[in-house]
Amino acid sequence: MKFFRSAHGNPEAEFNGLFDEQLNGLYSLALRMTRNQLDAEDLVQETALKAFRYFEKFDRGTNFRAWVFRILTNNFINTYRRDKKQPTKVEIDNVSFKLEDKDSGFWDVLDNSDNKYDYSDVFDDEINAAIDKLPDEYRLVVLLADVESLRYKEIAEAIEKPIGTVMSRLHRGRKMLQKTLLKYAHDHGYINNDS
Repeated sequence: MKFFRSAHGNPEAEFNGLFDEQLNGLYSLALRMTRNQLDAEDLVQETALKAFRYFEKFDRGTNFRAWVFRILTNNFINTYRRDKKQPTKVEIDNVSFKLEDKDSGFWDVLDNSDNKYDYSDVFDDEINAAIDKLPDEYRLVVLLADVESLRYKEIAEAIEKPIGTVMSRLHRGRKMLQKTLLKYAHDHGYINNDS
């Protein structure tokens, strides 16, 4: 799968390789944040555009995953929360690409029925609802830590907050989930009814 095609080769190929490795995780997080497939696809496309545009500024040897998740998170905050879902336009100079071309393969990875990031198969509706009810700052950290398996440092880089803030939000988010899902856990035998 290729996002950006160019005769120059190396930077585009490097970007494609790195971005492809993160595509499923980015899409799944975007879907959880936007709660809408089309908005999630738009958010991933915007992230791809912005990441490619600033790829020359990416410090090789640092964590690409955290960098690109930070771009996605910032795009979400700037576009979907502050602007009430009014799309942000990103201009890219001298880049040829076809993200919406069905033959480009962009969405092929996401359309795979074996997609491990399809949360509807992983969590019951009650769990999905509980996650969705979390305030954004807690939901984002819980998703990055417990679903995407990012380390505290990666999450801190992605949301541009200190590690202590990440740990605090994760703890509070998990406590909120625990409180919300207590009856569910009892009903499904995860905890003793005597507890």
